[in-house]
Amino acid sequence: MVRIYRLAACALAAALVWPAAPASAHGSPTTPISRTAACARGGEDTDGAACKAARKANGGGFGSFDNLRIAGVGGRDREVVPDGELCSGGLDAFRGLDLPRDDYPSTKVTAGGSLSVRYRATIPHAGQFRIFLTKSAYDPSKPLAWDDLGSKPLLTVTDPPLTDGAYAMKLKLPQRTGRHILYVVWETSSTPDTYYSCSDLVFPAAAADTVTPQAPATPKATKAPTKAKPAAAPPAATKAPVVTNRTTTAAAVTEEATPEAARAVTPVADTSKVTLGHQIIIGALVLGFGAVAYAVITGVVRRRRENR
Repeated sequence: MVRIYRLAACALAAALVWPAAPASAHGSPTTPISRTAACARGGEDTDGAACKAARKANGGGFGSFDNLRIAGVGGRDREVVPDGELCSGGLDAFRGLDLPRDDYPSTKVTAGGSLSVRYRATIPHAGQFRIFLTKSAYDPSKPLAWDDLGSKPLLTVTDPPLTDGAYAMKLKLPQRTGRHILYVVWETSSTPDTYYSCSDLVFPAAAADTVTPQAPATPKATKAPTKAKPAAAPPAATKAPVVTNRTTTAAAVTEEATPEAARAVTPVADTSKVTLGHQIIIGALVLGFGAVAYAVITGVVRRRRENR
């Protein structure tokens, strides 16, 4: 009987102590609402479609919304947390939060405007906040990677004031359009823990994307095509003047005016050979007549001498 009383006393003590067990939880952003504050255990929108899908991908229940933390990081965030697992911190208890979806609970913001950040602290700690925003070229259809955030945080705050159970900070947003992620790193200095979270932001769409298409303009009446004027007849070809030298022979003029083809078909006679032949014949005749005349004259003279 005494043993039974002892067991009952131990059970009662455990029941009384159990509610204080979640003292290991510490904080998460609620403005703009983070995926942990929306979907994890104790979150604000655990029944939403994105949160259900994240819980299914997680393979079971989430950890507590304010307990996504890693011990001993010491500022080596990019070495410890893998690409594509930034929203879960690489922790199995939160891996469903890495799903790239466009229906997570989100906060509408204005490019170039200011944004108030409230980081709910279930257990306050001293430490530094580093807040990043995805680049202009960020693709929300892919899991978040470190290169999507750039090398420098948008805001760095050490030991901000705690107001109504939350750390309050304010930052100015750069120019962005569409869906983006505000990534918050809280590296505590009073514990060895570092916390990670993703908050979905929605910027207005680009101006070109919101222009209402206009109705096509009524086509103007077109003039009947005019008849083309007949092209002027090309001027008659004129013969190029033939310039001849005064001493040019008739044969040379004829050769110059005759086309190449005609000259190739009708060869010009060589007049120099004909003239030489004629000269030879004439010379022979002259010599012949001279010889005959000499013989006649010599005979006549001889006969006269004999008759004397």
